[in-house]
Amino acid sequence: MLTRKQHELLMFIHERLKESGIPPSFDEMKEALDLASKSGIHRLITALEERGFIRRLPNRARALEVLRLPDSIAPGLNAAKKFSPSVIQGSLGQGGLGRQIKPALSRMSSAGNDDDVVSAVSIPVMGRIAAGVPIDAIQHQTHSISVPPDMIMGGEHYALEVKGDSMIEAGIFDGDTVIIRNADTASPGEIIVALVDEEEATLKRFRRKGASIALEAANPAYETRIFGPDRVKVQGKLVGLIRRY
Repeated sequence: MLTRKQHELLMFIHERLKESGIPPSFDEMKEALDLASKSGIHRLITALEERGFIRRLPNRARALEVLRLPDSIAPGLNAAKKFSPSVIQGSLGQGGLGRQIKPALSRMSSAGNDDDVVSAVSIPVMGRIAAGVPIDAIQHQTHSISVPPDMIMGGEHYALEVKGDSMIEAGIFDGDTVIIRNADTASPGEIIVALVDEEEATLKRFRRKGASIALEAANPAYETRIFGPDRVKVQGKLVGLIRRY
C-alpha cells in the first residue's frame, strides 16, 4: 500500500511520462507535491523504488521509469502489460533500427513478434538543435528515423539531434534525438523548439514574463533568456526522445 504522497508522486511521474516521454525534474516534483525540500522527493522515490513501482535508470540524471501502477488505478493493467515511457534506447545508426524500436513497441503486442516493427513510422531528421547557447537554425532534412506510432499520434512530426547540456534536469542529454510535433503555439512549462530572430534555434522550456517570452533552461548553469514576443517563434513541442548508448 502506498501513502498519499507516494501515490501522488507516482501518478505525477506517470502522467508526465505519458504526456512528453520525459520524467519531471526534482524541482517540478517538489512543486507539484508542495514539499519544502528535495529531500522529501528523494525519500518518496526511494520508497516507490523499493516497492517496485518505479526504477531509477543508472548513470542518468533524473531518469525514471514507471514499472507498474496501483491496481486500484488500473485493475489488471500490470498483469497485461508494462508501462514504459516514450524513450527508444539503442543505436541510432541506419542499421539495427528493428532492434532499436522493438523494446518501445513491446507494450503494443504481448506476442512481441516482428509485426511490431512493421508498425514503425518514419520521420525526417532536420539537423541539430541547441540545448545550450542557440546555434544555427533548423537545417534541411539529413536522414530519416523510425519511431513507434504511439509516440507521434496526431499532427506532423520531425526529429532533431541535441547538442549541449542545458536541459539535463529535464532528462535531455547531449547526443539525444528529440521527437518534435509541429506547432506554432505553446503553453507555459512546455519544452519547445524556439526560433530566435529568424536565425537561431534552441530547445528550451517555454515561459511568459508579462508581455515577453522566457526561454528557460533545465540546468542551473544556464540563465533564462527573455525576449520580446516578436523575436521568438514556436516551431514545435517535444513529444519524445531517442537515446544513444
